[in-house]
Amino acid sequence: MSENGRSAENQASLATSFLYGGNGIYIESQYEKWLSNPNSVDKSWADFFANIGQNDGSANSNSPSWARKDWPPRENSELIALIDGDWSGLEVKAAKKPAAKADAPADSSTVLQATRDSIKAIMMIRAFRIRGHLAAKLDPLGLDDFRETQPELDPATYGFTDKDMDRPIFIDFVLGLEYATPRQMLEILQRTYCSTLGLEFMHVSNPEEKNWLQARMEGPDKGISFTPEGKKAILNKIIETQGFEQFVHKRYPGTKRFGLDGGESLIPAMEQIIKRGGNLGVADIVLGMPHRGRLNVLSTVMGKPYHVIFHEF
Repeated sequence: MSENGRSAENQASLATSFLYGGNGIYIESQYEKWLSNPNSVDKSWADFFANIGQNDGSANSNSPSWARKDWPPRENSELIALIDGDWSGLEVKAAKKPAAKADAPADSSTVLQATRDSIKAIMMIRAFRIRGHLAAKLDPLGLDDFRETQPELDPATYGFTDKDMDRPIFIDFVLGLEYATPRQMLEILQRTYCSTLGLEFMHVSNPEEKNWLQARMEGPDKGISFTPEGKKAILNKIIETQGFEQFVHKRYPGTKRFGLDGGESLIPAMEQIIKRGGNLGVADIVLGMPHRGRLNVLSTVMGKPYHVIFHEF
């Protein structure tokens, strides 16, 4: 805990709150000035750039290559982790990093371009995590053409053009990949955040919980698919759930209840949890539901007969 009462994670987040897509161009310009002359930028910028492992004067003077021991950046001292907001540290060990991509030493312009690309890529990934749900396809009829476009989800906002789409960029396993092309990143990000399910989790303040969610949602192998039979089973269960709510609403209009309207997907999800748990050896399940959806769960999940439920009204 710092002197001002903030946790280390929150203090780090506050110190790097300026790292978002809208400031990308300005940050790049400051970084270029700092590379040319560290005294040409404000001390706060100089300290920031110096702390991301890029001011090793001897390494730069010797034409640094991809094989230098401080590149790719390591956990907790790297630019990628700072921008990504993953303050718990990355779990990638240095021993797992592959050999250098290039045999010949890279000049300073190559290193600068690689750093820029990594910064832009992480900014784009973070934008999808924060705003991707605004572009999710939640209208099955396709009548939502009036929705505003989200420029922060456009790779062009970060300087990526068509010719850059297949160029590998170091992202240090942020999406489950150490190196990924912008095309691969967009495929994963759009499937995860802009498909038929909206995801919001960046409000979670606990780094461990946030990492747990990211590890299970993001990645080239995290796509979810259902068989036609599975989709029909889910649809039938949701129809049954909604029909129950509509009947109770019309038949008992003056009775106080807490319906499941808008949360019908709870029923097939709960059924799957119970089935999966049983396969994994779960023997007992306790449900504590003081209000919303209690009657629906009793009937559609627990199998309580309708006539018994209605008799208790």
